[in-house]
Amino acid sequence: MKLTKDEYAKMLDQKAPPSHLLTDMLWAFLIGGAICTIGQAVSNFYTSRGLDQTTAPAATAITMVFLGALLTGLHVYDKIAKKAGAGTLVPITGFANAIVSPAMEFKSEGLILGVGAKLFAIAGPVLVYGISASIIYGLVLYFLR
Repeated sequence: MKLTKDEYAKMLDQKAPPSHLLTDMLWAFLIGGAICTIGQAVSNFYTSRGLDQTTAPAATAITMVFLGALLTGLHVYDKIAKKAGAGTLVPITGFANAIVSPAMEFKSEGLILGVGAKLFAIAGPVLVYGISASIIYGLVLYFLR
């Protein structure tokens, strides 16, 4: 079956569900805001327990990544993400989800070729870019001063 671009666009319009942009943005805002509120509560908890202003953010990040990974492992995070979209992608919990999901998907292929190889399939390029950009930025600042 050979389709022209116009025929394909018409068929796509018929089959694709309508986009509810305003509703989608509202859900992303509410769920993303809730995740950030939980992160702030975790940070306040650590601060109230005596961690200083430099240690509490690290403990908060570790806790939020753990919670994101745990909810992904329990198949809860994906259900939340279907409703919230980018609201679950942007916070640090989305990073945990991006690492754990491929690892879970390929665990049947073994620990090395499955989990180990696919663990950073999505998050790997993000890490490489982030680390590379921070090094370049640091060098530029160092030489400009």
